[in-house]
Amino acid sequence: MFATLASQSNKELLLHVPMQALNGKELGPGALTLNMNKEQLQQTLGTALASLPQVKGVNNHMGSALTQQSQAMKWIMEVLKKRHLYFLDSRTTDLSQAQNAANFLGVANIGRQVFLDNITTPEQLQLRLEELKQLATIHNSAIAIAHPYPETIEFLRHALPELTKQGFELVPVSQLVERKYIQLAQAEGKEIGAR
Repeated sequence: MFATLASQSNKELLLHVPMQALNGKELGPGALTLNMNKEQLQQTLGTALASLPQVKGVNNHMGSALTQQSQAMKWIMEVLKKRHLYFLDSRTTDLSQAQNAANFLGVANIGRQVFLDNITTPEQLQLRLEELKQLATIHNSAIAIAHPYPETIEFLRHALPELTKQGFELVPVSQLVERKYIQLAQAEGKEIGAR
C-alpha cells in the first residue's frame, strides 16, 4: 500500500532491510542474520526485493552486527549488483564493512551522515538539522536518516519548507549516489591528466 502510494507520487523507494544488531533486538520477518548461510541470506533478500519491484536501492535497518561481517555483506551486494540497485549504509557502526563490500563488487553505494531523530525532542531535532545543513553547505550534499516517529513527522512538516526557503534542495538518494560517482570519475580524470 505505502509502496504503491509512494510510486504514484513519484517518490523514490528504498527497501529498509532489518539486519542483526549487536544489541540482539527483535528483527521481525525478512531479517538478515549472522546464522544464515549464503543461500538463505540471498533468498531472503531476493524475496523481499521481488515483492517491491519499484525499489531503487537498499538500506539497512539496524545491522550493527551483520554489517561488520565482510562475507555476509558481499553476499548481499551480489544480489544488489544483479538487480542494479544501490546500497545506502545507515552506518549503525563505525566498523561497517557494507561500503567496502559494495566497492569490491562494483555496487553503487553511499553512507548517511546524520541520524536526525535518535532523540526526538524539538531541540535535538533542530540541532541535528543544523548539523545536516552545515555538512551540506561544506560538502554540497548530505544524507540524513529519520524514523516515522510522530515527533519527527511533525518537526519535518515545518522544517522542510524552511530548508527550501534557505536554498537547500531535497533530492532522491539515487541523485547523490550518481553525483558521487561522477565526482570520483572526474577526480580520476584529473589524476590521469596530471601524469
